[in-house]
Amino acid sequence: MSELLPKVEVLSSVTDADAADIAHLVTQLSRTATFNQSRLTTIVTHDATELLVVRENGRIVGAATFVTFPLPSGVRGHVEDVVVDETMRGKGIAQALLVRMTELATNRGLRTLDLTSRPARKSALRLYESVGFVRRDTNALRFTPTART
Repeated sequence: MSELLPKVEVLSSVTDADAADIAHLVTQLSRTATFNQSRLTTIVTHDATELLVVRENGRIVGAATFVTFPLPSGVRGHVEDVVVDETMRGKGIAQALLVRMTELATNRGLRTLDLTSRPARKSALRLYESVGFVRRDTNALRFTPTART
């Protein structure tokens, strides 16, 4: 990866402008996701999560969550909520976020760094593979708790 990638930073605190930028990105990440500033503050202060961001003219235009957790089999990592503002796509922002996370995983001695993506997201899958992720023959399963009444 010889091209110059955008600068990635780990968000360590949340300003109102940062929160507004992340709220805007969340709307592009998922039609059903909701933004919560308190949750955002928890993410940046929690020991197991780091919010990596890329800025353009001071505004956050790309973000991804890096999660690490110890298990009996070793320290593992997971990539979550990779999103780039629709007006900034194609500029290497997602690649920069992913490369930085693979560097963090390597430097911290993680056993694995995983992510999931829908099969229909072909360009995203090509990007993930271009930075070293390998498709696995596995099934992704999900349990969604229902609200207690």
